Amino acid sequence: MKVCIYGAGAIGGYLGARLSLGGVDVSLIARGPHLRAIQNNGLTLREDGKETNIRLPCSENPEDFSVQDYVIVTVKAHSGPVIAPKMGPLLGPNTAVVPAVNGVPWWYFYKLDGPFEGRRIEILDPGGAQWNHIGPNRVIGCVVYPAAEIVEPGVIQHVALNRVPLGEPDGSRTDRVLALSEVMIAAGLRAPVRSRIRDDIWVKLWGNMSFNPISVLTGATLREIGTDPGVRSVVRAMMVEAQEIGETLGVKFPIDLERRIDGGVQVGDHKSSTLQDLEAGKTLELDALLGAVCELGRVVGVETPTMDMINALTRQRAIMVGCYPEE
Repeated sequence: MKVCIYGAGAIGGYLGARLSLGGVDVSLIARGPHLRAIQNNGLTLREDGKETNIRLPCSENPEDFSVQDYVIVTVKAHSGPVIAPKMGPLLGPNTAVVPAVNGVPWWYFYKLDGPFEGRRIEILDPGGAQWNHIGPNRVIGCVVYPAAEIVEPGVIQHVALNRVPLGEPDGSRTDRVLALSEVMIAAGLRAPVRSRIRDDIWVKLWGNMSFNPISVLTGATLREIGTDPGVRSVVRAMMVEAQEIGETLGVKFPIDLERRIDGGVQVGDHKSSTLQDLEAGKTLELDALLGAVCELGRVVGVETPTMDMINALTRQRAIMVGCYPEE
């Protein structure tokens, strides 16, 4: 099996390393100092107190690699439309693409039962770049739970979790999703095949779309956000609006709202990834985490006053410090 990791940063590097150690033929697309370090010294994975160095083909140019069985896309959501036209050399007739990206996925309405099937989400895929260049028919859904970081160029530290549930947009158990699940499990990842992958997407999104923007506005940790009564009430209001949107689209939430908030609190004094990106001067995934949920609310006719307010404030904050995607 040939797998290309497109965007081999912290999460992509972790997944690529695990799959390679499991015997998969892995190639990496990366850039900058991280790319040069991998090319010169290999990719180093630090995990469970051990350090493993792996030599993997790595380039910033997809044309350096041949057609793949799977392309796992681990760039930030706002980079998806940028890279989509460049992916052609990796895509054959049967290549599957796995967007391992936070937030609402660009393919969300593909094969979704109901009146919105096939609808595009403009904020996530302006001009349909991913829909047209990749094609939703290639997509296998994925939710990324692992936490990892680049501690220095070419070196990935796995921090916690190894769960990456997978699922076809229509819920079927195809040969391609079962084969990918099998190799991921063999590589030490928890990769169950889910019949309702959108439910999994919403459970993670539910926390990200509320905690993360509020952390950008306040600078607070997850514990601080969830234990301050006033701020917790804002989180709750956002999640109530999001739940109504999700349920209108047929999503089943397996846990209740208060338990989901408590789950964030239990992470402790941890800064959200979005706050970490802001402090590092990186572009924020705000549109995928919250802007797209606001757009879904307009699509299904659910009012989202709290989400709209937090989205506007966070967007302005990101613009002021140069961390919002350029138009």
